[in-house]
Amino acid sequence: MYLGKVIGTVWATQKHPSLIGEKLQLVQPIDAGGASVGKPLVAVDTIGAGVGETVMYVTSSEAAIPIKARKRLKLIPTDATIVGIIDRISVQTAPK
Repeated sequence: MYLGKVIGTVWATQKHPSLIGEKLQLVQPIDAGGASVGKPLVAVDTIGAGVGETVMYVTSSEAAIPIKARKRLKLIPTDATIVGIIDRISVQTAPK
């Protein structure tokens, strides 16, 4: 799982039939401190995240699992899926 911040919504008039009814969000990957890491990506939003929220997302073959389970489909063409909204991040450093 990775951390990201939702920075926008993607509107698509044409998309794969398995993605009809699914919301697409633009996500900026971040580190635990909230700093941007890498380039933004498009992720299927399975939980209703909004712009400005910090989220957890999965990639690769794991990205298809939340949609596949809900729609009972075999092939879901997605590379990233939002699976959680993060309320707070607390980072503790180990004592030296």
